[in-house]
Amino acid sequence: MISIKEKIAYGLGDTASNIVFQTVMLFLTFFYTDIFGISPAFVGTMFLLVRLIDAVTDPLMGALADRTNTRWGKFRPYLLWFALPFGIISVLAFTTPDLSEDGKMIYAFVTYTALMMVYTAINIPYCALGGVLTADPKERVSVQSYRFVFAMLGGLLVSGLTLPLVEFLGKGDQAKGYQLTILAMSILGVAMFLACFWGTKERLHPPVDQNSSFKQDFTYLLQNDQWRVLSAAAVCLLSGMVLRTSLAIYYVKYFLNLPDMITLFITLGMVGNIFGCILAEPLAKRVCKVKAYIVLQILAATLCVLHFFVPKDQVILAFTLYIVWGFTFNMATPLLWAKMADTVDYGQYKTGVRITGMIYSSVIFFIKLGVAFGGAAAGWLLASYGYQADAVQSETTLNGILISFTLYPAIGSILVAFIMRRYTLNNQKVDEIHLELNRAS
Repeated sequence: MISIKEKIAYGLGDTASNIVFQTVMLFLTFFYTDIFGISPAFVGTMFLLVRLIDAVTDPLMGALADRTNTRWGKFRPYLLWFALPFGIISVLAFTTPDLSEDGKMIYAFVTYTALMMVYTAINIPYCALGGVLTADPKERVSVQSYRFVFAMLGGLLVSGLTLPLVEFLGKGDQAKGYQLTILAMSILGVAMFLACFWGTKERLHPPVDQNSSFKQDFTYLLQNDQWRVLSAAAVCLLSGMVLRTSLAIYYVKYFLNLPDMITLFITLGMVGNIFGCILAEPLAKRVCKVKAYIVLQILAATLCVLHFFVPKDQVILAFTLYIVWGFTFNMATPLLWAKMADTVDYGQYKTGVRITGMIYSSVIFFIKLGVAFGGAAAGWLLASYGYQADAVQSETTLNGILISFTLYPAIGSILVAFIMRRYTLNNQKVDEIHLELNRAS
């Protein structure tokens, strides 16, 4: 059994990660278009182009972590090495130098690329760390539940404090307010990464005689059919989620015409997320986590469709549906990450080689690809509907924001549910794999 103290320490690592991840999802598109003054079409394209870089850096980072050997383990040392660079580059990404239009685009591209690269360097080892804390499938769900509760607490911190801090610290200068707000949050994030480093321990290790090349690891990865299922699901999942969360600000500010309630809307949504993560563990103890995951995605899609039919004057209903959607959607999140650890075991069972870092990094690549698709779609859709920053929007634009905020994310969840029907690592199969691995060790 892993102590509650260690689970909390591990969770703090995702609180730190989410200070940036949730800021990117909730505010970066808005920051680029309305504060820095970059066109939404460019923002969407930039988000997607940076993912092409991740196609190279993510698997390389996973392979590097698998081959790292220190007195602290394979994955923990990256939390120590990259905590400070992560904080510094986060601040730079939310800094607005006085540049020409082309200069702004170049600066945004360089700093956003650097942010995603350092995020890769610290987040992939962090995620892989969760797969080597324990071999117990139930404990894995527990670890991931703690992790995502703390991740959502980071999101709650971002959603609840960002705009008030921007106003307080900027004193009317929003650009300065964003910079100082991210500086304060980055300092907190660095401290949390270090707490995660000191408070966790790696317990699972690859076979002592394992010695493979990057090319061989990639071959073993492709042989893992359950990894392929998770990767496909991850793209669809994050595309829909990021599209919805990126447009939440626009939905409240323009469609509901309640700019003063943006912080309340996204904060209450984050509260729903937290309670969903809390209930993931008891849910997994009672039902098959594969079936539960599929049902939760169908429910999430249904809630999105229902949200489409809410009139703009039904504010309480709009808020309620967003909270319940976050609750439902994020009850499934710890289950997905527990499945990644099961997929690592399955790969070792099938090939005899354990490639924890490679599997996590490749699934994370597809997660970030989904983030990119969702962020890019948000920018492109806003541009296609004629969005004008901080202006009165046309009915076409308002209807476009509504459709993009509700119906398109529903499609993502339906696709995830369909794809996960091919995922075969149910509770019984995972127990069989563990018995076989224990016999072989």
